This record gives sequence, structure tokens and C-alpha cells, in this order.
Amino acid sequence: MLFRQDAEGRDVELRGSTVALEVELQRRVEAGLEQMLGIRFLASEYATGPWHRGRIDTLGLDENGSPVVIEFKKGSDSGVLSQAVSYLSWLESAHHEFEALVRKVLGAEAAETIDWRRPRMVCIAASFSHHDRVAVQRLPERVDLVRYRVFEGGLLSLLLVDSSPGSPTAASSRWNRGREAVVGCAPAAPAARPPVSASLVPGSLRDLYEELDDALTAWGEVEVAPLRHYIAYRRLVNVASVIFRPKHEAILVYLRLDPDTVALEEGFTRDMRGIGHLGTGDLEVRLVSAADLDKAAPLIRRAFEAA
Repeated sequence: MLFRQDAEGRDVELRGSTVALEVELQRRVEAGLEQMLGIRFLASEYATGPWHRGRIDTLGLDENGSPVVIEFKKGSDSGVLSQAVSYLSWLESAHHEFEALVRKVLGAEAAETIDWRRPRMVCIAASFSHHDRVAVQRLPERVDLVRYRVFEGGLLSLLLVDSSPGSPTAASSRWNRGREAVVGCAPAAPAARPPVSASLVPGSLRDLYEELDDALTAWGEVEVAPLRHYIAYRRLVNVASVIFRPKHEAILVYLRLDPDTVALEEGFTRDMRGIGHLGTGDLEVRLVSAADLDKAAPLIRRAFEAA
């Protein structure tokens, strides 16, 4: 629900609606794809060839290097999920074609960093059925169901209504095996998040990381995605990235927060704009103790409140 204060100070609800044409929604989201969803644009209406016989609404590469298939529906359509899964099957068979596209649009460096373990689907529609939301939890793939609304004054809202983190070990090529395993089974509980590898978290920093993890997951629905070099905490986009520096007995947290709004403190916070680093986020927070984590708590809260 969205409200605007009138001249007398009363809150008046704005009535949301859907777009008249699907392409209107698609073009608007594509124009702000990186700001809205943390995804770099690659192609629109991409033909999948004679076998898959379709056109992918939007192809992209997200901030963690994962290939992304995006499908739009102006209303409610239960077919959007099966359509997206079909296109993800194409993606699994078209690694070289996708890599060539990334190289052409984003450059060789981006093509070298593609993470094929976690391909992702984003379905954007006016609404989703209960069956869609149950189905998402049974898929071995990463899926985000995003509901949209448009409001007067040019406003557009995107709401993540359900998400499955998928599994790096359940790649798209294993879709058939996963499908056979769920036939005839009762609805599953929401998928547990992927375990964080012990090799990713140094033993000397594990206690501090467990406290940090509690702080980062205390703000409602947060997906925890252990990647090759860092752990991403995301909603529609990465809100925080966690990197370990065992030689310095430190944990670096990169927050999606404007450094200009923070009183920077040497040795604790740093403006990372224009400085290359693993993970995403413009504000670096350095943690070496529980006291540092307590001091970082307001910054973490601000990052998640703004997400």
C-alpha cells in the first residue's frame, strides 16, 4: 500500500493499477534494470532458436555474475513460471552463446566472471497464484517472483513476494532429475538456505561471523547466498556482501549505503566508490570484534531499511 499526505495532513491511499501493454512495463524496467534489480542489461526479446521456439523478454547478468532470465506479464498468468523454466533450460544449453553476448555488451572481464552455478529467473507480474508460490519452493533453480504496481505521478513499485535461493549443486542441467523427484510428493516447506562452506569462513572468525549473520538476517526476508569469494545478503538486490580477511583477523562488510551519508571513521568505515573490490556495496565496514559489530548495527539497519 502506498499513501500520500494531502493538504490537510491526512494520509490518502494511492490506487495502484497495471500497465495497458506488457511492453510498457518491460521497457521501463529495462531502462532502470541495474538500479531496480542489480542486473546489467544484455538483450531484449532474445530469440532462443528452433528447439526452444521462443523469445526471452530480457536477458541480463546480475551483480554476483549470475545469468538472469526475466519474464514480464502485465496481469496474472500462471504460465510465466513454466515459460521462465523453459528459457532457463535454453540458457543451460547455450553457455557459449551467452558468454559471447556478455563479451559483446559488457566486455571480456564480465564474460570471465560469469557464475554458471547459480542461474536466476525473475518473473515480474501483477500477481501470482498460490500454486506459483508453492512451485517456486520445489524448483532447484533460483527464482524471484516480483509483483508490480503503477501509480499516478509516474510511480512504479516492485515487491518481492516469494523467492527460492536454489542450490549451486542443482544446476539447470539437473532440472529433469529434480522434476522426477517431486512428482507425487506433498508441498514442501520453503527451501533452506545453502550452507556456508567452512572453507569460506575461517575458524578464527567464525564466532564473529555468526553474530554478524544474526544481525544481517534480523530484517525480515533476506536471502543468504554463499558465492566463490564472498557471501551475499540480498533481497531484490545485494544489501550486504561479507568478505573474510583471516591474516588481519577481520571481516569486511560492503553495504548498499551512500558513503556521503555516513561520518567515515578511519580503520572502521571507508568510501569504496571507484575502488575495485569483491562483492558489491559502496560503504566498507571493517569488523574485528563484537564491539565493532555493535557500532556497525545502525549502518546495517539503514542499509536494510533502504532496500
